[in-house]
This record gives sequence, structure tokens and C-alpha cells, in this order.
Amino acid sequence: MSFQNKVKFALWAYPQTMKDVETHYKGDNCRSQSEFIEKAIKFYVGYLDEEKSVDYISPLITETVKSTIKGTEQRLSRLIFKVAVELGKLSHMTAAVNEVDDETLKNLHIMCVNEVRKINGIISYENAAEYQRE
Repeated sequence: MSFQNKVKFALWAYPQTMKDVETHYKGDNCRSQSEFIEKAIKFYVGYLDEEKSVDYISPLITETVKSTIKGTEQRLSRLIFKVAVELGKLSHMTAAVNEVDDETLKNLHIMCVNEVRKINGIISYENAAEYQRE
């Protein structure tokens, strides 16, 4: 909707209500207090109409869940990328320092796959160091 279609009107509100609007409108990603008030009115109208229309709340919940999942997915992807970079650095440093034959490397791979399955992917440096000392 364009700004030209909007209607200007007087709003009588308690000072605390306006203080709440001023405090929260930026946190709700609104560009202005008017936009915040308009969103609040639309939300409240939707709430009042909820008894008449179940279709109002369902998309709201769906969008909220999608947004939460997408944010979590992005954070996990960034973390996995960082872990992969660190693992790559460790692998290259280890390979540069040690001469490991193909058979030992194959056995190490099998051992690590089995260990990760056994511990459900929770790797502890202390446990690995203890294992290597044995």
C-alpha cells in the first residue's frame, strides 16, 4: 500500500501507552511509531476476528515457526563451516608433521567412524589423549 492511500486522524492515548509505543516500535522492525500502531491494530482486529476465521492464526504460527527454523539453520550452518575450517587446518598440520602409511590411515578412519558412532558425535580431546597414551 502506498502512503497516498493512508488516512490521517487524531489519536488520544495515555502517556504510558505512547511511551510503550516509543520503546517497542524499533524492536518490532517498524520504521515509525505510526507503522507500529497500525500493525498493533491489525493484530488486534485479527485477534477479534479469530473466532470467525481460523485461517488468521494458522499462517501466523506457520511463519513464526519457519522464521525460527531458518534462523537456527543459518546459525548451525555457520558453526559447521567454522568447525570444518578448523578441522581442515588440524588435518593439514597433522599430515605435514607425520608420515602415515595408507594401511594405518585406513585403520584410523575405521576406528574414528566407530568411535563417533559409539559416542554419538560428542568428541572429547581429553578422551582422545587418554586413548593415545594407552
